[in-house]
Amino acid sequence: MNDKKSTVKKIFDGISSRYDLLNHLLSFGLDYRWRKKALKLTGLNNQSVLLDVACGTGDFAIDAYNMGVRKIFGADFSHKMLKLFSKKSNWIIGKTVQTVAEQIPFKPNSFTNIIVAFGVRNFYDIQKGFQSFYDVLNENGKATILEFRLPSNPIVRYLYKFYFKKILPLIGGIISGDKSAYQYLPDSVEEFDEKVNMSQQLKSVGFKKVETRNLTLGIVQVIIATK
Repeated sequence: MNDKKSTVKKIFDGISSRYDLLNHLLSFGLDYRWRKKALKLTGLNNQSVLLDVACGTGDFAIDAYNMGVRKIFGADFSHKMLKLFSKKSNWIIGKTVQTVAEQIPFKPNSFTNIIVAFGVRNFYDIQKGFQSFYDVLNENGKATILEFRLPSNPIVRYLYKFYFKKILPLIGGIISGDKSAYQYLPDSVEEFDEKVNMSQQLKSVGFKKVETRNLTLGIVQVIIATK
């Protein structure tokens, strides 16, 4: 548990200065589309009270702001990511907090919505993280998860794994200076896809409705869980 927490924190602190550039470059700019699609499916509005978990440098929160959300909070375990988040978005964020998803330090029923982009596979205890989501959401509140997955089509799956295992670590390593960080990404996606059923775990902590939508040939999934 503690090993994963410290490893993940070290990785993201180390690549924080190149994180945005590499996200956009390595996804061919599709990360913009994925985030906006996830937020559109969530149905946010100007009455939403939003917590961005594993917020990184804040792109998901900024997209939400551009959709009309004004009460936005950010949480991440990487101090360096939060510093960049505050620098980019201190004019929209009510509060940022350094914390893991499993121990969200807000009162019950604090939020109408939680969002997390490509962060769930980094949780040290996914079910505990989802329980934490459930606790701080209002009744009928929604948790929206954007996460990579292994596509079911065998050809797409082969090409996807080749890119993730061969090309992505090479480019990511050159630009960030840390090849191991970009080896962690494909390894964590494959392990996560094989071992974790997010819909089942969300239901097990009490979410009454869980919807899933696959994007871009099935390489990304959006899961929306309603309390």
